[in-house]
Amino acid sequence: MTKVVEDARVAGVPARYAASVGLGTLLQPLNSSMIAVALVAIGAEFHAGTETQWLVSGLYLATAVSAPTAGRLADLLGARRVFLTGLVLVAVVSALAPLAPSLGWLIVARVLLGIGTGAQFPSGVAMIRRIADRRRASAVGALGLLSVFAQTSAALGPSVGGFLVGTFDWEAIFLVNLPVAAVADIAVLRLVPKDPPRPVGDGRQLWREIDLVGLLLFTLTMTGLMLVLLSLSTDPTWWLLAAAVPLAVVFVVWERRSATPFVDVRLLARSAPLSLGYLRTMLTYVAFYAIFYGLPGWLEQGRGLDPTKVGLIVLPIAALGAITVAIATRLARRHGPRLLLLVGSAGLLLGGAALAFGVHAATPIVVLVLISAILGIPNGFNGLGNQLAVYRAAPPEAAGAAAGLFRTSQYVGANLAAAAIAIVFAGPATDAGLHRLGLLVGGIATILLLDVIFVRKSQ
Repeated sequence: MTKVVEDARVAGVPARYAASVGLGTLLQPLNSSMIAVALVAIGAEFHAGTETQWLVSGLYLATAVSAPTAGRLADLLGARRVFLTGLVLVAVVSALAPLAPSLGWLIVARVLLGIGTGAQFPSGVAMIRRIADRRRASAVGALGLLSVFAQTSAALGPSVGGFLVGTFDWEAIFLVNLPVAAVADIAVLRLVPKDPPRPVGDGRQLWREIDLVGLLLFTLTMTGLMLVLLSLSTDPTWWLLAAAVPLAVVFVVWERRSATPFVDVRLLARSAPLSLGYLRTMLTYVAFYAIFYGLPGWLEQGRGLDPTKVGLIVLPIAALGAITVAIATRLARRHGPRLLLLVGSAGLLLGGAALAFGVHAATPIVVLVLISAILGIPNGFNGLGNQLAVYRAAPPEAAGAAAGLFRTSQYVGANLAAAAIAIVFAGPATDAGLHRLGLLVGGIATILLLDVIFVRKSQ
């Protein structure tokens, strides 16, 4: 409680720093959501069918693996350096992707894009942490601004993508990254303080600190796990799970013995708030993506609406998330993340109940918009609450790595949601399937609510 009061009294990180970082971090959610409206055009271009889904899954997989890697590199090499390197990779890939001669090469481009955009959030949080610690300032407002960038870009992604694809063609969803990356690059170079100089020493020592063995084991484990999750809705690849589990065991044993671990599993074992923060984030994003992708599918198939109306009905889900971040930021300065998580979990439970018991094929449009708004309200509270909980639980010297694992937990949740949608609908999106989806969301919300009432109250 004392910590919350102290944070409320000190000045925050200047908005110019957070805005500069935010410009880079919006690239990941923007590219995640824009692709949805370009898949049909890309499929027609390359005469492809369901294989185009790898344009979505490839980016998710790359981000889930690269984010903690970038976070670890940010802690060791300097967050600003990693942030700018990621922007350069995004710009190069975005310029070359429209020239891809086949769908396979375009998927490779999306994987590289995921690596580049995956670097922005963890290194951005590490930059904010360094600035906040140096100025003895609160980071709540800066992290809230990052959430606004993320929520807004996710909300506008389908609309921006639809405009670009309709006005130009699918290539435009890559080219639009160029001006964004350029502006973010210039802003960070001009406004964000340089990284501390790296000590001159043995290069081999640096490679030992990066823990290449741990990085490789983590990459193989996460890749196997994510591929299993991605296959659950079609043809489950259980043999990959059989390989991923032993790899995970070897990874944990290695990291426990490593002097400079890639992922400090000893810290995760000691710090219940940090471990529970990642678990809570994963569950939150299972519910979020189940709604974000499941509800539009029902609106098109079960309700029979055209894509334009569907886009307008679900817009409040992401748009209100961006608006509520501002309210959540003010509350967090005075009360900390617990109140935000309480409000977010309660709102998610209400929205899940509305889907489970209040929606059917004849539900009026105005009611659907109202329910969409209810589902959007928890997003800002949960997003910032989870982010702050992990930020406070992580030690300053591991801020980048902790933020990277935070991003990984989000995308594990996203892929679990994809499998959950396929299971609850089990075919065309019917009313019964939507009701089961609502029960799933409500069940997750209940777990999250119990956590914030009983577990976090004791911390």
